[in-house]
Amino acid sequence: VQLQASGGGLVQAGGSLRLSCTASGRTFSNYVMGWFRQAPGKEREFVAAISWSGGRTYYADSVKGRFTISRDNAKKAVYLQMNSLKPEDTAVYYCAADPYTSNPEGPYDYWGQGTQVTVSS
Repeated sequence: VQLQASGGGLVQAGGSLRLSCTASGRTFSNYVMGWFRQAPGKEREFVAAISWSGGRTYYADSVKGRFTISRDNAKKAVYLQMNSLKPEDTAVYYCAADPYTSNPEGPYDYWGQGTQVTVSS
């Protein structure tokens, strides 16, 4: 599986962005999909994940109520709608995929290249 993330950019605090991640491969619908982020000088952290069917979603406490993960298996895409953005959301955001993980926070076998999100105060 190859993953391509997009949709990052510069936004003011309180604004919104929608990240997209498209996948190659025939078995996308079998994969758990996740979003992670890494801020400068910090370790990569879990943001959100979604089950293969889309029926279950998981969020880090820091983004609950502000971010929404969704997927469209027909388009082989997963999305992260980010609302009420804060400067502390500034990071490179990565999408990830795994066919076997039972833990939404990982590990994940496949990773996208990342997209930069910058939130100005």
